[in-house]
Amino acid sequence: SDRITQLVEEHIDLAVRIGELPDSAMVATRVGAIRRIVCASPAYLAEHGVPASLRDLAAHSCVTFEGLASPATWNFGAGKAETVVPVRSRLQVNTAEAAIDAAIAGLGLTKVLSYQADAAVRAGALRVVLGPFEPPPWPVSLVHAGQGLLPVKLRAFLDFAAPRLRERLARSL
Repeated sequence: SDRITQLVEEHIDLAVRIGELPDSAMVATRVGAIRRIVCASPAYLAEHGVPASLRDLAAHSCVTFEGLASPATWNFGAGKAETVVPVRSRLQVNTAEAAIDAAIAGLGLTKVLSYQADAAVRAGALRVVLGPFEPPPWPVSLVHAGQGLLPVKLRAFLDFAAPRLRERLARSL
């Protein structure tokens, strides 16, 4: 889920967190990073052109969803170099999967997390654009309460999951 959970209060042993972690008593094991990418189908880009700058977004239809970005603006860069760009949302959906499907169908550009579009990009159904303007990647971490010794099942899961997630994220876009 996208909501921030309070692990101890909700009796959750472990969570995968994408993004910067707040200072807390939680123990984090970093397993990789995820890019925030803009992509579109080759057919859409052939018909409407490949955006070369953030200003070019004004001439493009976009497929938006609130899970990653506002339906009205997309952010690029970070810190003092962050730029907020208004986008023209042709279609607003509520999942990344729906946004990717719409982009593959040629309805416009969409902004998603790299792992979400990885298979479609590798298959040639989507092309990543505006790469030089991407914000820094978000870290991906496994987090758990740092109180006392780890239960054996949790330690076993961490030992199993962490290297596999690292490998998978290292291979993704």
